[in-house]
Amino acid sequence: MKVAALQHDITWADRDANFHHLEQLIRQAVMQGAQFVVLSEMFSTGFVVDRDDIGEPTGGPSSQFLSRLASELNVWLCGSCPEIEQGDSRPFNSLVVAHPNGTADRYRKIHPFTYGGEDKHFRSGSDFLTINIEDLRVSFFVCYDLRFADEFWALAHDTDLYVIPANWPESRREHWMSLLTARAIENQAYVVGCNRVGDGGGLHYSGDSMMIDPQGIVLAKGNADEVVMHAEITAARVIETRERFPFLRDRR
Repeated sequence: MKVAALQHDITWADRDANFHHLEQLIRQAVMQGAQFVVLSEMFSTGFVVDRDDIGEPTGGPSSQFLSRLASELNVWLCGSCPEIEQGDSRPFNSLVVAHPNGTADRYRKIHPFTYGGEDKHFRSGSDFLTINIEDLRVSFFVCYDLRFADEFWALAHDTDLYVIPANWPESRREHWMSLLTARAIENQAYVVGCNRVGDGGGLHYSGDSMMIDPQGIVLAKGNADEVVMHAEITAARVIETRERFPFLRDRR
């Protein structure tokens, strides 16, 4: 399967501007053959965690944007956005995975980023998400989740590809790149980490999005500019790696 990671800039707290910009990039990725397109964390607003009015209803404009394009372009499409459910005014950081048929699955970020104050304004999720996309088993996490290796380990035997949208700042870029590579190597699975670029909320984002194979080989890497990255990802490569190096069997 051909996967595209869209390393993009985000206009702060302006959904319509981001929808307009991203639609062009998504169409470009699909024209280049992508069957699954990954956007960044909080793709429609930026990492706005200090406002109580940033949430939208579950199934609101950001989710509708993803589902509309996924259906129109016959592609899988994902990115996270702030979604509110009845009973609590605080949103989840909700990773929406839109299917080509217009339906969607959701993973709610389990670890709000307390260092940046996300926990004060956002709820934490509790459930993992692994779904089949074409012939791949795909598991989803969001940004700060990347630091918690045990949760990736828990899903490894049933995962061919981990997808991690992020807003990871330049000041900790070495952590981002090292942890993405580690998650691929230790779980013998593909990793797609899709980070934003540009400035927002007083932080600078240097991109460094990466697409990594099950042996830690970097298939594609972004610099600090907007870019549409592609990689061919196959279940056969995961099987081959795990059979040749059966390290997962020794995990306790």
